[in-house]
Amino acid sequence: MKNHFVPFAGFFLLAAALAGCASFQSHPIVPADTASAFEARTLHSAGLKQFLERNLGREAIPWPSGSWNLETLTLAAFYYSPDLDVERAKWGVAEAGMITAGARPNPKLGISAQHNNDAPDGVSPWTLGWNLDITIETAGKRGYRLEHAQHLSEAARFNIASVAWQVRSRVRANLLELSGARESEALLSQQEAVQKHLAALLERRLALGDISLPIVTQAHIALEQTRLALRDAQMRSSEALARLASAIGLPASALDGVRLSLEDVTRIPADANLTSSDIRRQALLNRADILAALAEYEASQSALRTEIAKQYPDIGLGPGYLWDAGQVKWSLGLFLAPPILSRNEGPIAQTEARRTQAAATFIALQAKAIGEIDLALRSYRTALEKAAAADALLASQKRYQQSIGAQFNAGEADRLSLLSARLELSAAELARLQALMAAQQALGRLEDATQRPYTSEPPLSAMIEKTPRTEENKP
Repeated sequence: MKNHFVPFAGFFLLAAALAGCASFQSHPIVPADTASAFEARTLHSAGLKQFLERNLGREAIPWPSGSWNLETLTLAAFYYSPDLDVERAKWGVAEAGMITAGARPNPKLGISAQHNNDAPDGVSPWTLGWNLDITIETAGKRGYRLEHAQHLSEAARFNIASVAWQVRSRVRANLLELSGARESEALLSQQEAVQKHLAALLERRLALGDISLPIVTQAHIALEQTRLALRDAQMRSSEALARLASAIGLPASALDGVRLSLEDVTRIPADANLTSSDIRRQALLNRADILAALAEYEASQSALRTEIAKQYPDIGLGPGYLWDAGQVKWSLGLFLAPPILSRNEGPIAQTEARRTQAAATFIALQAKAIGEIDLALRSYRTALEKAAAADALLASQKRYQQSIGAQFNAGEADRLSLLSARLELSAAELARLQALMAAQQALGRLEDATQRPYTSEPPLSAMIEKTPRTEENKP
């Protein structure tokens, strides 16, 4: 009688396997809660402090930090950036794909029962049995799948680094815009004061009949234009601060009252005169998007190997057990699917075309990178020459202003000449500021083209691959 229970052993094995299966857990997203969590973000977070200390290699004292520069703001962006969260999640999907690629085919268990109504007396009317189908993959298919998944995971990891650079670039660009806007505010405020004084002086001369009304009118027009430029600079400063907060992943209110150090985005690097070939070589070795495209090409090669391997049939083993009217019988089957009607030509052709596409994408991206580097380098050198010319003009204007000041003190020049010289000096200072801003913007484009900073060591060694806000990211 114990043989009656042998066919049902498979059911117990199936039940044991199902007991270890994962179960679904709902993680609903409540928009009001996620919005509130975003609005509560600050630069005073204890988690951010720990993240900074791990990546800077020093204790963050004082805390909250008294001043934030490009490096620390970039690290804060790596901590908070929603764009990086998306890329990290994509990498998580690619990592999970490696589990799928490495999985072996599950065996298939079949149970059968048959009743014979005409069975002779004393003979069991039941025929019970089970069979097991075991698939053995051939031609290295599993290895190719794993290789394909590993390359896709590597590409996703490089994409994190690429987006991290974009985050750093946005932080730098907005910090530079903020620096330029604030410096413009200061210079335009000085220019406004000089023009206001000049207009008042001309009005007194008009009252005395020494000058005509159009001269006074032109002075007032220039004064109003300066005031409009000052309001524009104030607006640009406010907008740059809001964009900087957005680039970091913070609400705009989080930067209210925060002291920002702008030195890192206004310094000209000492190694700015690198040759084009040196910069190009560094970019081709370091640009994360190029490395990601190369990994995607290697993934396309692995995919093609997989499809070619599918031409060779897998082996199926089918051991079976049968309890037939009191008699125990067992069997062993062998199954193949010979490539008679199809040799997997279609999927092979598709994956081969995808490999060609991946190769073309890589070559196009590489050519684009070289073009961006050459253009950025030329623009930067031109901007440096313009900045040097602006420096020379400012130096000449300072000498002229000092000369007029000396003549005024000696009684050889009137106050109108002194104010006019000061106004010309202010205009030269604004022109120099614009030239320096253009040089820094060109430097930023060169950094973006090479994905390498030229003013400081990159904080891209930070732990950007794993989400640092573990608790905050739980739905």
